[in-house]
Amino acid sequence: MTSIRYVWAPPEPASVAVQGSEERLPVQRLFFVGRNYHAHAREMGRPVDEKRDRPFYFTKSHSALLASGSSAPYPQATSNYHYELELVVALRSGGADIAPESAHEHIYGYGCGLDMTRRDLQFAARDQGKPWDTAKDCENSAVISPIVPMPGQVIERGRIELRVDGEQRQDSDMSNMIWGVRELIADLSRMYHLRPGDLIYTGTPEGVGPVLAGQRLDGSIEGVGTISLQLLAAGA
Repeated sequence: MTSIRYVWAPPEPASVAVQGSEERLPVQRLFFVGRNYHAHAREMGRPVDEKRDRPFYFTKSHSALLASGSSAPYPQATSNYHYELELVVALRSGGADIAPESAHEHIYGYGCGLDMTRRDLQFAARDQGKPWDTAKDCENSAVISPIVPMPGQVIERGRIELRVDGEQRQDSDMSNMIWGVRELIADLSRMYHLRPGDLIYTGTPEGVGPVLAGQRLDGSIEGVGTISLQLLAAGA
């Protein structure tokens, strides 16, 4: 068998820690759900009509992944960097056109996630009808806690809250999600052939806002765990 020779060594495969295990979960893709809490949709000026609207998604590259407890520099090209705390679903299997009633069978477990956003770039792109890629897909912008194995279980409620330097900023319940975990897996599988290791960040509640260099973010999701991020000065 001929071995593959690379121009330079390829990066290590993307992976996430698994709580209580020395094994790591290999990451396939990073999917993010936009505006999945009514109060957050309203604060963003884009209310959701459940009878008319469907979930929408964006993606991030593996370079966005960052383990909870890490420090990261304030990103380039922004002066309005926002936090968004989210429940993350990790899939153990996949497929296309998954039925909502069987979607839970594909769940491996859950984590806490931070979808960090260059909000000024997002608003500028949105107003010009351009994609959000530069606003959402930047380095260290998909913070993730260790995944808690909960095969086949569906989380439908529980407190989700975030603090910045100890001050409460987000405080809601996952029962306020517009589209639940089963619905999101099923809907996403109509557009993608889902795979083991896909992560789905399920949207954030109201209370999003800017964070500055030097500030610390701490969040928790009931029944799942905690997450933290220390922001450093730009270029640090």
